[in-house]
Amino acid sequence: MEIIEIREKEIWNNFIFSHINKTESEFLQSWEWGMFQKELGRKIWFLAIKDKEQIISQNLIIKHNLPFGKSYFYCPRGTISSPLNKEIYQELIQKIKNLGQKEKAIFFRWDRRDDKIALKGFNKVKDFQPSKTIILNLKKTETELLEKMHAKTRYNIRLAQKHGVKIFKSSEEKYLNIFLDLLHKTSEREKFRIYPDNYYRKLLNSESKFATLYLAKYKNKILAAHLLIFFNKTATYLHGASLREHKEVMAPYLLHWQTIQQAKKENIYFYDFWGIDKKKWPGVTRFKLNFKGQKISYPGTFELSLSKIWYTLYKLSKLCFHLF
Repeated sequence: MEIIEIREKEIWNNFIFSHINKTESEFLQSWEWGMFQKELGRKIWFLAIKDKEQIISQNLIIKHNLPFGKSYFYCPRGTISSPLNKEIYQELIQKIKNLGQKEKAIFFRWDRRDDKIALKGFNKVKDFQPSKTIILNLKKTETELLEKMHAKTRYNIRLAQKHGVKIFKSSEEKYLNIFLDLLHKTSEREKFRIYPDNYYRKLLNSESKFATLYLAKYKNKILAAHLLIFFNKTATYLHGASLREHKEVMAPYLLHWQTIQQAKKENIYFYDFWGIDKKKWPGVTRFKLNFKGQKISYPGTFELSLSKIWYTLYKLSKLCFHLF
């Protein structure tokens, strides 16, 4: 076996398309996501493991900088692999350790796609990406999708239509600014953290063009907005925001429904609501569950120390001072 770096988008993405469950997008391992991370100023590696001239595993590795010249490596939703065995993991981990010495990385964070193989030295930590989601199968007819939804959800969709809520997509700067304003207000209201504005700007303006902004308008006012990622026949509802104003017209329900309808027209097979958690986001989770999609679970986030002293300091600083 040997580890190489892939430098062609088609080779990288085609391996993903042919080696994952069709209900899963895995856009976090895509060439597009890697290039977006690069646009954010982060160093990336498209690492592949070859065996007898054939690629058998891929992992997008992202370097995140930390204070004092240190860093950590992050692999979101990896490994993409076939066949899956411990030897492949060991090969990757050795490469990570070697890179870590050069890049002054103090730990390796890994959102694993599965936990069938136990790995020595990794500790389970707080989820970095959502470990549970809901996915709608868009191969069903619109009638079938509506019939399966909770009755109240169907009612709210019709109510929004009756009120004349309009849904559209846009890449205009003014609507991006409106989305950011809505996002800040939603974050304050729902008590969740968001990225800096520049993160969303770069994502929507990325050269990869795989992020799209959909908005819901009522009486010339934007009430809700969704940022979606399109990859591997899946539309992923990555970020959303809404106003409390005119809550009675149920704009977010119609926004999801018409986005789903548009995705079907574009031959998208699945709609991923991205994250559910009854304890952390009870209202949002209930809202998503009422669309009655398939529940998908992941093992969560694990970390491997690459420098015991610095990793201990990192954990203490997060606990005591929020330094990092």
